[in-house]
Amino acid sequence: MGVDLGDLFERKEIEFSHLKGKVIAIDAFNTLYQFLSIIRQRDGTPLIDSHGEITSHLSGFLYRTTNLIEEGIKPIYVFDGTPPEFKNNTIEERHKIRAKAQEKWDEARTRGDDKEAFKHAQASSRIKGNMIEDTKRLLAYMGIAHIQAPSEGEAQASSIVKDGKAYAAGSQDYDALLFGAPIVVRNLAVTGKKKLAGKSIFVDVKPELIELGKGLETLGISREQLVDIALLVGTDYNEGIKGIGPKKALKLIKKHGRIENALFELKTEIKNLSEIKNLFLDPDVTPEYEIKWKKPDSKAIIKFLCDDHDFSEVRVSKAVERLIQASDEGQKTLDKWF
Repeated sequence: MGVDLGDLFERKEIEFSHLKGKVIAIDAFNTLYQFLSIIRQRDGTPLIDSHGEITSHLSGFLYRTTNLIEEGIKPIYVFDGTPPEFKNNTIEERHKIRAKAQEKWDEARTRGDDKEAFKHAQASSRIKGNMIEDTKRLLAYMGIAHIQAPSEGEAQASSIVKDGKAYAAGSQDYDALLFGAPIVVRNLAVTGKKKLAGKSIFVDVKPELIELGKGLETLGISREQLVDIALLVGTDYNEGIKGIGPKKALKLIKKHGRIENALFELKTEIKNLSEIKNLFLDPDVTPEYEIKWKKPDSKAIIKFLCDDHDFSEVRVSKAVERLIQASDEGQKTLDKWF
């Protein structure tokens, strides 16, 4: 879920044309969870093949990645590796939250309350079985570049941007800013109409661009101080301090200069403080990675999705045709990157 720093940074709404010809390093797990959450039937039931396997994520990666390619964007999907040990508590807590959401989803479906069922179904989304392997397999058939990170995917994606191999990191979370990504783009996978939580109102969702340097300059802080703010608010690796949001945390850090002094005033502490700070400021990433796009393998895509997972061959074939045409056009822009 990451830390919510949306109140501190300007999020500039942009058109897809702003990203044409640009490489975006996308947090694959973040995107996978989005697809599992939003690609569902009215009662919250995900797309499922005849073997009982969930296929919502495969649908998302096929159709929405094809949309990105048609917009002239070159995506690199970056997959999480082994999480830090001190993230285990967060992972366990998420398991509990999703299990509870599953119970509420089942209850709502039994009552025939599709609205409540869909809401709780989204919160119950989890990666399981062969989802990651199948996603990588589909991306390979599509010719889409993907990289395995040694640890956190957002850290590796941010590193790719800092290396100059991508224009921006793509994620709904703000953690990429903490990892030092100069530019972060949100809403790549959720553009279009979005329903407001708890309301029958739909709004247009467009990509948002956040610039780390400009944001830090406006706030009058360093990146290390931004990490301090995040730790006070709470991250995937610590609970944060009760009653402290982004704006209050900003005031504390600007007053004290560093988190250790702020914690002294608050008469509290954060477990694994130095380790978590180091995770953001000097993350475990690999400098050895290959970014390579290939021509889509139409036969392999159709066999994998249609024969193995019961997708409509007519719909998949049309998507593949679009993907091939867009990939051929997009290939002409790669020389300036590599």
